[in-house]
Amino acid sequence: MSRSTPRRTPTFRPRGRTALAVLPALAAALVAPVPAGAATPAAAPPAPVQAPGRQPVATGYGGAVSTVDPDASRTAIEVLRQGGNAMDAAVAAGATLGVTEPYVAAIGGGGYMTYYDARSRRVHALDGRETAPGAMNERSFVDPATGAAIPFDQAVTSGLSVGVPGTVAQWELGLRRFGTRDLRTLLKPAIQVADRGFVVDQEFRDQTAVNEARFRDIVPTRQLFLPGGALPEVGSTFRNPDLARTYRELSKRGPRWLYGGELGREVVGTVQRPPVDPASARNVRPGLMQAADLRAYDALSKSPTRVTYRGLDVYGMPPSSSGGSTVGEALNILGNFRLGPQDTVRTLHYYLEATKLAYADRGRYVGDPAKVDVPLKELLSKGFARERACLVNPGQAATAPVAPGSPDGDYTPCIPPGQATRQLAYEGPQTTHLVVADRWGNVVAYNVTIEQFGGSGITVPGRGFLLNNELTDFSLAPPAPGSPPDPNLPGPGKRPRSSMAPTIVLKDGRPLLALGTPGGSTIITTVLQILLNRIDLGMDLPASLAAPRATQRNTPAVFAEQAFIDRYGAALAARGHQVQLFPGPPAGTIGAATGLEILRPGLVQAVAEPSRRGGGAALVVYPAR
Repeated sequence: MSRSTPRRTPTFRPRGRTALAVLPALAAALVAPVPAGAATPAAAPPAPVQAPGRQPVATGYGGAVSTVDPDASRTAIEVLRQGGNAMDAAVAAGATLGVTEPYVAAIGGGGYMTYYDARSRRVHALDGRETAPGAMNERSFVDPATGAAIPFDQAVTSGLSVGVPGTVAQWELGLRRFGTRDLRTLLKPAIQVADRGFVVDQEFRDQTAVNEARFRDIVPTRQLFLPGGALPEVGSTFRNPDLARTYRELSKRGPRWLYGGELGREVVGTVQRPPVDPASARNVRPGLMQAADLRAYDALSKSPTRVTYRGLDVYGMPPSSSGGSTVGEALNILGNFRLGPQDTVRTLHYYLEATKLAYADRGRYVGDPAKVDVPLKELLSKGFARERACLVNPGQAATAPVAPGSPDGDYTPCIPPGQATRQLAYEGPQTTHLVVADRWGNVVAYNVTIEQFGGSGITVPGRGFLLNNELTDFSLAPPAPGSPPDPNLPGPGKRPRSSMAPTIVLKDGRPLLALGTPGGSTIITTVLQILLNRIDLGMDLPASLAAPRATQRNTPAVFAEQAFIDRYGAALAARGHQVQLFPGPPAGTIGAATGLEILRPGLVQAVAEPSRRGGGAALVVYPAR
């Protein structure tokens, strides 16, 4: 594997402080690496470390990370301390999240990543989205007996929902292009955590409880995640020796073990013959995946989306994700208005109206560009944004859903609203996001997912990881005759549309912000609202992440957190917005963001959630005094 060497620029660190003095907890928690391929000892595994603390903000030098999980954040920081770069740290953290956040991050899933390369001063987009099997077509989720889409719960918990996993190929691509360490080295921390275990918290127990019924019906899933037949207790130790062995084998054999080897054959066998308990009455449909689908899979290197906003360059993920295009279009619309903290309600009104319009265009035009024509350049053009902005009434919300615009290059000051098209399709809100910056100025924003909590619910026997249900991100049935075409129907080798929006913001060509969040189709609005808070409302980044949230996705109602309703609900209702409590899951909470800001050269602030989903973990290599 060829790897680029980071450009060695001066390291900023406080005088008289060593890494061990600054991070004693980190030094104590990290144990000697287990050699790749080593057998699991016959004796009882070592006792786990104490439940690590979480902190939402860390400011300092030498590199920074923010994830939802302390073990993953510590893993990334240790990689940075040992001279690895941001890509190395992101891969190591992602692998650790596969252990500690198995219901949202696993090698059975995929993701999207944006990467700022300090050497070239360019932003890159790496697409590790899952793909549909070659045998899939636009009616694969249609029940031939009824002519309608199969029930959604049956679609989720099925082999039919499992897309060809992209995570391992994305790691390989990222390390080959930008990394300085090999995958064998970067999997060692995750192997340690899988062997020694981690402390179960309330969030992990709750996520297991949400899935308990279907987990019980799938034998290897029940055996792994319901130890002794019961939900894991808060404060107990959860170990995953199967995943440790899988990671060790992956370390030795490399990605081809999945994309053409024995692990791939095991995945295909599991998809085609889901290991359902014979006593279960659950209808778990078999999938269409073949070994050839794994052999054909490629992670893709793409040009990111880019828009300018208030003098900043905002880079995002291009299709098959709709994150970059929809964030970018909404920012372009907002750029037509003067916004600020002098009238926060007015600013929020424009934010809600801009996202309403951008989501209408997302639903009509965005899909896998390898399979459908996506007018990305026009969706991100200033002319199209001006045409859409003219529909925004400063005093009154438009009735949703609104119609999509016409990104055809021929723009007039205004167009009639027209008629709405279709309802917002379901997209699971359960993924995770991390950000990393290193001492050389490289920055990563990385979304990884298996779709909803627990993915398909199907564990590969003996391998310790769940398979995704990403193919339910497709529209499950063709539109009615006479309706506009749907760019997000299933198709052979097609990537389903996503809302993941790992975002990097540059100022004068240098990184200023990196951020992202889980949340399904609310990802886009959460990223937008954090940017609005930071850029237009003058909040610092910790306040921008902590502020209460609302989401408008071209639906009749605005869904919001209770604190948002308490603060702004009445004033927005006076402008015609129907503000309701966000139903979740989890109920009443939108997203679980991570972000970082370069405060000045070398000084980075990492930020995580203070309370949503139990709070996140922000760390820096050398904390500022």
